[in-house]
Amino acid sequence: MRFAFIAKRRGIWPVSWMCGALGVSRSGFHAWLTRAPSQRERDDEVIGARIKASHVGSYRTYGARRVWHDLLAEGISCGLHRVERLMRQQGLRARPRRRGLPKDQGERSVIAGNLLDRQFTADRPNQKWIADFT
Repeated sequence: MRFAFIAKRRGIWPVSWMCGALGVSRSGFHAWLTRAPSQRERDDEVIGARIKASHVGSYRTYGARRVWHDLLAEGISCGLHRVERLMRQQGLRARPRRRGLPKDQGERSVIAGNLLDRQFTADRPNQKWIADFT
């Protein structure tokens, strides 16, 4: 994390300053730049691509648990927390379920009649009252 911070901002500040401020060695930073990615990073890239495919294939409705079950069904063994972490890093979130509206039986208890018939002008005050419940 620190090395990535330094690499991102090394055009702004000198590397030696940032390494001193963050408490890391310059040689460690330069070794990190040339080091090949670890096996875990390579596996994360493969699993991350499969996670994205599963998530998009579900029209972005699957969360980490369902995506994890998809991966297990494909034969990819990984843990739920790993799937959660990779989804979080990629910014993948399940779409929340839409809340259903109450069923309409077509029975209305009281519907006020149209007394004004769109005649909104009144001869004197307090003759016509209008309300809007929205």
